[in-house]
Amino acid sequence: MNSPAGARVGAVMSESFAKPAKPMPGSRRPLYAMLAAGIVSLIGNALTAVALPWFVLQTTGSPAQAGLVGFAQSLPHLVAGLMGGILVDRLGYTRVAIASDVISGVTVACIPILYYTVGLNFWVLLLLVFLGAILDVPGLTARRAMLPELAEQAGVPLSRANAWFESAQSIAWLVGPPIAGVLIAAIGAAGVIVIDAVTFACSVALMALLVPKAVPIVRQASGRLREEILAGLRFIRHDPVLLWMAIGLAVSNCIGAPMTAVILPVFVKETSDRASDLGLLLSAGSIGILVGAILYGAIGHRISRRTIWLAGFMLAPLPLWALAAWLPFWALLVVASVSYIALGPINPLMVTVRHERAPHEIRGRVFASYSAIGMSAGPIGMLLGGYFIEQAGFRPTVLVLAIAGQVLAIIMLFIPAFSRLGESADAGARKPV
Repeated sequence: MNSPAGARVGAVMSESFAKPAKPMPGSRRPLYAMLAAGIVSLIGNALTAVALPWFVLQTTGSPAQAGLVGFAQSLPHLVAGLMGGILVDRLGYTRVAIASDVISGVTVACIPILYYTVGLNFWVLLLLVFLGAILDVPGLTARRAMLPELAEQAGVPLSRANAWFESAQSIAWLVGPPIAGVLIAAIGAAGVIVIDAVTFACSVALMALLVPKAVPIVRQASGRLREEILAGLRFIRHDPVLLWMAIGLAVSNCIGAPMTAVILPVFVKETSDRASDLGLLLSAGSIGILVGAILYGAIGHRISRRTIWLAGFMLAPLPLWALAAWLPFWALLVVASVSYIALGPINPLMVTVRHERAPHEIRGRVFASYSAIGMSAGPIGMLLGGYFIEQAGFRPTVLVLAIAGQVLAIIMLFIPAFSRLGESADAGARKPV
């Protein structure tokens, strides 16, 4: 499977390790600091996930424009994800994670600053949202890619560290949305976005001060930049397990991406017009994901990975079915919690499989390429979701999405690659393609 391009990418000129005097091996402080930084940053994101669509619906009243904002926020993920992989491998995990938070924090801060001063045109909002998401995928890739070294230093099994990382994200989404609902009522949606900018600053401080740069920075042999960037895509193309996982994730994100950006905000606007209800719905899903991730870390190794994967996608459309049926609010909370318990193990499972299969020297590019593929269809889903809600109505749009999600899960039953999720793969023996 090797190619001339792959040979150039795979030829490692040198590996440099910045070895700080502290913390000493065996310390869990760097791992905990990285998890804490992620929680703080993601709490800010959760605040904005409630405040931003609410802000758009309040100022424009248009579900289509809310979907367009979600589209602008997700659009950079494909190209920036591919380009970001080489940044992660060349610049190092910590540097890219910090840079991602800095850019996101600055652009988020500009939204309320302009709104409260000279005014905020809709196209300027789209531009700021787009720029703020430029390094989202590289930043997430960098954090996930540094986990093996931090877990090894902490003496923690990698599968458990991955479960902790995904659980940390769930905690952020558990506490963030209800807080956002209360704060929107108190200080307005724009004021909540200010708090998001502050959380990015706190995350930068934690990463810069407490997470060492003692992670590999691999400098590749001289070659064409395009071929180095595409190394992750080539590797995934030749690995059926990663390829079908990424494709399944992309289709699923196209179906599910409108949920947070458009569907739930519109539903709450039409039923109660209380931002706190939107926060509760998002938190109900987060509770489920947190429970699912914890269960995966505790007993996931005892269950077939194929079973975990298929169960998650089979139950994923339940909230859409519940919304299409216009169930009472309390029933929606229950359905969301149950559905997302099944979805909770999916992210740590995907990260663990990537860690097992990706060669060390192009780990960042494999992770970034995988994320770029998985997120590539999300912008389309957000754009079309908002448009069809405005044109065809809420319930018909949600019903179509529910059917599509269920069909996707059924198709996955017949894809052979998902039967190989549990295969042992020696990443050290794998070579870049």
